[in-house]
Amino acid sequence: MARRKKIYEGKAKILYEGPEPGTIVQYFKDDATAFNAEKKDVIDGKGVLNNRLSEFFMTGLNQIGVPTHFIRRLNMREQLVRNCEIIPLEVIVRNYAAGTISKRLGIAEGTQLPRPIVEYCYKDDALGDPLVTEEHIAAFGWASQQDMDDILSLALRVNDFMSGMMLAVGIRLVDFKIEIGRVYDGDFQRLIVADEISPDSCRLWDIETGQKLDKDVFRRDLGSLTDAYSEVARRLGVLPQSNVAKPTLIN
Repeated sequence: MARRKKIYEGKAKILYEGPEPGTIVQYFKDDATAFNAEKKDVIDGKGVLNNRLSEFFMTGLNQIGVPTHFIRRLNMREQLVRNCEIIPLEVIVRNYAAGTISKRLGIAEGTQLPRPIVEYCYKDDALGDPLVTEEHIAAFGWASQQDMDDILSLALRVNDFMSGMMLAVGIRLVDFKIEIGRVYDGDFQRLIVADEISPDSCRLWDIETGQKLDKDVFRRDLGSLTDAYSEVARRLGVLPQSNVAKPTLIN
C-alpha cells in the first residue's frame, strides 16, 4: 500500500492527500493543547470522539443547507473532506461571556450577551491568534466585504443550528469558533464551513449544573476530558447508550 502524502500537521489534526482530486483526508489526533500549546497532553480516545462529533454536526449542517467541507467519515479517526482555501481567520460566535471576552471587558463568566457577538482572530500561532476587526481584514486583503457578509451569515446560521441542538439535550452553547474555506466551481467562488466542529472548538455547559463539557475541562484541570466529550456524544445519540435499564411496562 502506497504511503499517503502528508500535507499539514496541526495541534489536533493531520491532513493527507485524498484518494480523489480535490479531496483531503483529515485525521484526528489524541493530542490536547491549551494556552497556545503551552499546555500539552495526549488524551486516549479524544480523536475518535472529535471525529464522530464533527461528522455529526457537519452532516446536520449540510442537511439544512449550510455548506461544509465534509464528505464522509472513512473510519474511527479519519474523514474525507473537500479541499478548500482556508481564509486565515478564526470566526468566534459568543452567546454567553466566557474566556477572553470576560477578561477583556470585565464581564462575569456565564453572563448572557444581549445578542450573539461575532469576533474574528487572525490565524497565526506565533502571534497568539490576535483579535482583529473587519477594518484589518479589509486592509490586509484576507477577505472582501462580500466575503465578510457571507461569513457572518454562515456563522449565525451555524449558531442557530448548534444552539437548538444543544438546548434539546440540556447543554448550553456558550461560544464556538469555526473556520471558513473558499471553493471554486469554475470562476464562481463560494464559502463553506471547514476544519471541525467539536468540543475542542466549542464551550458547552450543562444547563442545570453548569458542568463544563468542553476543552475547559483540560485547560482548568476539571477532570476527564474523554468523559466530558463522551457525555456530549451520548446525549446527542452519537455514541450507543450501554448499560441503560429497559423501561418496565405497567399494565
